[in-house]
Amino acid sequence: MIMFISNIVSILLMTEFVLGNFANGLIALVNCNDWIKRPKISLADGILTALAFCRIVMLWAMLISWYVIVYDPTLYNSKVKILVHVAWTVSNHFSNWLATSLSIFYLLKIANFSSLIFLHLKWRVKSVVLMMMLGTSLFLFFQVAVLSIDEAVQTNEYEGNTTQKTKLRDILHLLNVTLFTLTNFIPFTMSLTSFLLLIFSLCKHLRKMQLNGKGSQDPSTKVHIKVMQTVISFLFLFAIYILALILSVWNSNELQKEPVQMLYDVLLIMYPSIHSCILIWGNRKLTQAFLSFLWQPRCWLKERK
Repeated sequence: MIMFISNIVSILLMTEFVLGNFANGLIALVNCNDWIKRPKISLADGILTALAFCRIVMLWAMLISWYVIVYDPTLYNSKVKILVHVAWTVSNHFSNWLATSLSIFYLLKIANFSSLIFLHLKWRVKSVVLMMMLGTSLFLFFQVAVLSIDEAVQTNEYEGNTTQKTKLRDILHLLNVTLFTLTNFIPFTMSLTSFLLLIFSLCKHLRKMQLNGKGSQDPSTKVHIKVMQTVISFLFLFAIYILALILSVWNSNELQKEPVQMLYDVLLIMYPSIHSCILIWGNRKLTQAFLSFLWQPRCWLKERK
């Protein structure tokens, strides 16, 4: 029974992995192709491209981690563990913050508020995104440093004074887990705030349309609704992802059980895979590129006939 469940979960994992690489690869390829044709690229396309590359790295780091833990645990005690963890930490950080910056970009571009602070941010949206990414990179540097020291101490735990090393390991592990939780929870909170402000902006816009005696299906309302659908799907997947991460970190002893580890992996890989598919659905240019890709085999078969 356990073997059957493991096989089913393995199929799900590989399906999500292939789907995620395809979706992110399509986003990166389409936007890079446009970048070659035109020297300038829009801020939204730039965020999507960087997000796609980060998620490809993230998916491969997850796959390697899953394979090593499940099929070759001895390899996970070597330097591979540190390299995989650092690669995942960096890609996870930028994936979360790029997705959050996309939500903030949508908010600043679409929402309508008369606040001077909001208007100031709206006029300088590119600077806001850039400063946010640069500012959070400082936290990433500190997190990677703590993670590397924590992994090194665990690797050499039984060398030298074991009592002092055990205490140091516990302190570093607690610090690492705390940083890890904060660096995932903060971008989620900011994305949730952006979503709530978008709802408030939409309600305000609908009241204005009713007072003016106009219909509620104007272009601005449609844009609001489509963006909110994209953001709420991101928040739903992000919430599942963070919950799985927190459970996997705070219950690390349970990860020694293969079915539990594989269940966490399925939930984790679902976020960078499915969300990228939703981003393709919400972007007209990417949707057209996807449909064109699907149309190519059909045209090729017709030519062969």
